[in-house]
Amino acid sequence: MQVDFYHLTHRPLARALPQIAEKAVGGGARLLIVAEDAEQRKAVDRMLWEYRADSFLPHACAGDGDDAIQPVLIAGDVQAGNGARMVALVDGRWRDEALAFDRAFHFFGDDAIDAARAAWRALGERDGIDRRYWKQTDRGWEQAA
Repeated sequence: MQVDFYHLTHRPLARALPQIAEKAVGGGARLLIVAEDAEQRKAVDRMLWEYRADSFLPHACAGDGDDAIQPVLIAGDVQAGNGARMVALVDGRWRDEALAFDRAFHFFGDDAIDAARAAWRALGERDGIDRRYWKQTDRGWEQAA
């Protein structure tokens, strides 16, 4: 199981998340995006509609239709109604339920750095978890650990 920690320091989630979602869907995978706050879920929905004028990324919010057919599903909890094996936690909060997936993306800003560090340490003590820490730089994403 791979867990990628994405520390948002230079660019907002709106620049990072769509790229990951595009790669997942382009590779034939499904993605669950999790944010507890309803307003943040609405913002993610808008972001995925508007991030590029020349492309379309099929997605929906959980409960708005047939969750099972959605390549990308936005939800308030870690329940993959679309059968996703990848999960993106975008509200800065780590959830151990993400460990049931094949891959997890944990996005957090400076306001959640202490919690992210605690999650990093806790995951380091578990078997079968490959952790990667990505930090934004002026040149883009760099793997820091």
